[in-house]
Amino acid sequence: MPALVLLGAQWGDEGKGKATDLLGGSVDYVVRYQGGNNAGHTVVVGDQKYALHLLPSGILSPGCTPVIGNGVVVDPSVLLSELSGLNERGVDTSKLLISGNAHIITPYNVTVDKVTERFLGKRKIGTTGRGIGPTYADKINRVGIRVQDLYDESILTQKVEAALDVKNQILTKLYNRRAIAVDQVVEELLTYAQKLAPYVADTVLVLNQALEDDKVVLFEGGQGTLLDIDHGTYPFVTSSNPTAGGACTGAGVGPTKISRVIGILKAYTTRVGAGPFPTELFDADGEALRRIGGERGVTTGRDRRCGWFDAVIARYATRVNGLTDFFLTKLDVLTGWEQIPVCVAYEIDGRRVEELPYSQTDFHHAKPVYENLPGWSEDITGAKSFSDLPKNAQNYVKALEEMSGAPISAIGVGPGRDETIEINSFL
Repeated sequence: MPALVLLGAQWGDEGKGKATDLLGGSVDYVVRYQGGNNAGHTVVVGDQKYALHLLPSGILSPGCTPVIGNGVVVDPSVLLSELSGLNERGVDTSKLLISGNAHIITPYNVTVDKVTERFLGKRKIGTTGRGIGPTYADKINRVGIRVQDLYDESILTQKVEAALDVKNQILTKLYNRRAIAVDQVVEELLTYAQKLAPYVADTVLVLNQALEDDKVVLFEGGQGTLLDIDHGTYPFVTSSNPTAGGACTGAGVGPTKISRVIGILKAYTTRVGAGPFPTELFDADGEALRRIGGERGVTTGRDRRCGWFDAVIARYATRVNGLTDFFLTKLDVLTGWEQIPVCVAYEIDGRRVEELPYSQTDFHHAKPVYENLPGWSEDITGAKSFSDLPKNAQNYVKALEEMSGAPISAIGVGPGRDETIEINSFL
């Protein structure tokens, strides 16, 4: 049975939660393999809307085992709060598994994130201030705290001491902040140990055994391709690898196990935070996309920057991830435009460029080259098949498919779980 990777093909917020939830009833495991509670998914089930920040979307699918992999950074207080909220709404969360190798976001990681971002001023990255970057930095610097450390107080204390040796110097001497007490951090972290214990597991072993037993495993990226630390619009990126390769390292599954890689594309483009965005709109069209699309960050609460579809980015995502399929979301938001511009290339210093420039400088100076496609005015939220779509909507989808380099196998025509057109099965 297949192992599938499902990830964002733009800057995130493409609707991965809807896509994951659509597949959730057909898969046995849904795995978050990177990121932390700086990402968010909105899933609509019937008349119920769920905002998930750290938990895999599969938590809403009965019979599916949700897994937080070793590549994720976990804020225990956020996780426990999210579990409690779902339990209060009658959602069974007992099957959740958390890798013992996942790293913990500590209180001092959050503090460092916030003061550093303020210190940068106009050069700030636009982080969520939730400690994600500093936690990944601790991981790479080998002073990080892992979930398994919560169950050995001696090791936990030693690791917190090692981390704070340097951080307290920075906080007090550079940022003029009060030093953080080791025992206070240790005491807080230990309060989470017993609450998390029922969920902690060797998830690498569990997932590989599941694949050997012909179970279907879906790997879910937290952010989009253009936010990848290696392949995104650096430095305006996240601190991990949401691209397809990150699924292997972030979950402990070899690349030969992956059978399909599905990219989620919004029918237009959005971005949260700072950084280059060639098709960004600052006019009435941009405001209309934001309003009609409900473009407000699930986790951050920030308004998303909005722009027209960028085929250059889509082609790049296809290449970097080895995409086999696209899931196109929010097509319904474009209803009502007489003409819909699509970015087919960039102009950089008078040159036409059809592939994403590797140079940060060139990308900052890229101007979109648009091709206008005819729009439609008919309501498409009730469409059940591709043929139900207006002809111009069909042509728009076909044009995006041709420009992007992989088949569009599903289309979201509304926010509801059942408002999806499935063209080709992902399984």
